[in-house]
Amino acid sequence: MTEDARPEVAAWNGLVDALRSAGDKLAADTAGLAPAEQADGFRALVRALSNQLSRFEADRERPELMPFNGWRHKFLMDNPDFRYWVTEVRGDRAYRIRGNRGDASYMSVTVYRRTGGIGAEATARIDSDTIRFDDDGAFEIVLGGTAPGAGDRLELPEKAGVVWVRFFHDDVARDEMGWCSIEPVVEPPVPPSIDAARLASSLDSLAATTSMLPTIFEMSTKDDLDPPNVLRHWSEMAGGAVFTEPGIHYVRGGWQLGPGEALVVEGDVVECRYWNILAYSRFLNSLDFRYRTVSYTGTTATVVDGRYRFVVAAEDPCGSGDWIDSEGRDFGIIVMRFLQPADAPPLPSARVVRLDELRGE
Repeated sequence: MTEDARPEVAAWNGLVDALRSAGDKLAADTAGLAPAEQADGFRALVRALSNQLSRFEADRERPELMPFNGWRHKFLMDNPDFRYWVTEVRGDRAYRIRGNRGDASYMSVTVYRRTGGIGAEATARIDSDTIRFDDDGAFEIVLGGTAPGAGDRLELPEKAGVVWVRFFHDDVARDEMGWCSIEPVVEPPVPPSIDAARLASSLDSLAATTSMLPTIFEMSTKDDLDPPNVLRHWSEMAGGAVFTEPGIHYVRGGWQLGPGEALVVEGDVVECRYWNILAYSRFLNSLDFRYRTVSYTGTTATVVDGRYRFVVAAEDPCGSGDWIDSEGRDFGIIVMRFLQPADAPPLPSARVVRLDELRGE
């Protein structure tokens, strides 16, 4: 067998080619941007690759719940107000999830089936309305199978492939963080030390996703730029598309600001289980939540007479509203999430103003 005919060699070369192709497209797409934005595009590409590599050797017989949204591996609209874990499973197996919610105000476990590419459809879920917790916040959930268990049960429908666990936090800076783990109900047999065919298939999948990323960045921001500074209902995310939480109503829009300008976002709070607002780059990474104020929740936001007011700007508007630090970016994206709203949230207003005018107010 020649080197080119070996499946692992072909798959590896395909990954290398995909990285080169993605880099070339990203370089071309960002040619007109400022140097910091150009570099940020490649950082987003590396973070996405890191995210995928952290789950590369998925073992569906003995899965692990892997943290998803660490700052080093942000990937396609991460959310630092949530804690996520994700794993791959088999629909014909049974598993047990144990954990503790900590101070999370809400949590959910959602099962998805893949629909092609990065697409997905939620097929089963359970949330903290029905999960039984002990006095310390601990829980246990059996996934699939018929084995008895001490906790709750969630079915694994046919073609189930991916499980996400989400903890929603009101204030991640002060809340106690929870944890979760997964294990098979029945001890699986010892697998082969390596499955060559599966390795090649996994490399192919990694290459395919990586090669799509620059196009995803480009296409995802089109509506945010045409026109900018307007928020819209983001209905494409309904039903668990691309592994989203099915019960969330999304509102989204992009800002386009010049030096000394700010975007003021105002609206009425809608009755819901949870809501937050968060700023992203054009490359669908959350902004620097470690050192900057880039998000608020219904608990940390200032709500006056049932209304919120956020100011997206490079500088603190000094009391003119809750400041979302734009990091000085002339373009970025705002996303609002409303969990199980009683009605469709009314779209907030958005207007561009001068920072000195805000301070004058």
